[in-house]
Amino acid sequence: MPTTATTSRPSAMALGPQERAVLRAVGCGLRDDEIAAALALSEDAVAGHLARILVTFGLRDRAAAIVHAFDCGLVAPGRGPRTRPAGPVRRGADGGAAGAKVRISVLGPLRAWRDGRPLDLGHLRQQAVLAALALHAGRTVSRQELLDGVWGAEQPVTNVVPVHVYRLRKTLRLGDDPDSVIEHDRCGYRLVPGAAEVDLTCMEDLVTEAGAAHRAGDPAEAVRLCARALGLFRGELLAALPGPLAELERLRLSERRIAVAQRKAAWQLELGRHAEATAELFVLSAEHPLNEPVAAMLMDALYRGGRQADALAVFDRTHRRLADELGVAPSRMLRRTHQLILAGDGGGPGRTAAVR
Repeated sequence: MPTTATTSRPSAMALGPQERAVLRAVGCGLRDDEIAAALALSEDAVAGHLARILVTFGLRDRAAAIVHAFDCGLVAPGRGPRTRPAGPVRRGADGGAAGAKVRISVLGPLRAWRDGRPLDLGHLRQQAVLAALALHAGRTVSRQELLDGVWGAEQPVTNVVPVHVYRLRKTLRLGDDPDSVIEHDRCGYRLVPGAAEVDLTCMEDLVTEAGAAHRAGDPAEAVRLCARALGLFRGELLAALPGPLAELERLRLSERRIAVAQRKAAWQLELGRHAEATAELFVLSAEHPLNEPVAAMLMDALYRGGRQADALAVFDRTHRRLADELGVAPSRMLRRTHQLILAGDGGGPGRTAAVR
């Protein structure tokens, strides 16, 4: 629910100079005692100014005043008073902050750490904004993309994106530089290259290395790298985050995890590690009982391990579930795998499809 019903760009001209200064400081996230120290006022005077600001603009609370400060143009993301002097942030050759990094995880519930300590990322909409930046690491995300991805059809009345970004900058920043982790330009916002490590990027790098290892004739190393990539997934993807982007990414990341697990299993079978592949495919099949490529791979692994009857039972079970829950027949690929196993000729389409 929006904190203010303002529908046109507000003006701060209705305020006196001191009240504008107070509103600006509130918008920058300062507490009453910090505002008092910065403006040489008593805390009672600050509270009085804030009360008049709320009445003047018909605002409900301090949070609404923060939004209003941005809408007025009194505060821009990353600008405004600080409670301590700003110090330089060391930069690496790639332009990112050298030394300590922020780690962000999207392959499960959204989490972030700085120097190994967990960070409080605020409420769910604010977390969803950070998730959008992390999921698009390496490129700028426009304000409209954030609005569409986080709020969807329930667009906020007020200009809340800069507020959320400003708070995230304060939480994530390295040293006192507000641009150290999230930077802003005329096109939107992005994570500073090299300043934040995102587990999704690490996972994709490991999968790429696994493919290279397999092409170089080292399937054992490829399996090891896939295992490391899969180990980065932990729990429900983007748990509880709102918005169309989070919903789509849950599906995409889930499919990506399945694809990496299939690739790992295919290379395990190539190495003759049938028992390992079978055990992991049983777990994957239980999690995704309607996924026919996974069922086909499990059938193939069971057959290669000398368990033809169990392989055929997987087909029968999958066939029934497809009919009962989706009202469809098994795909050609699944039927072909079934026919090859019946004929005593495993290692067919189920395995081949997984390595592509």
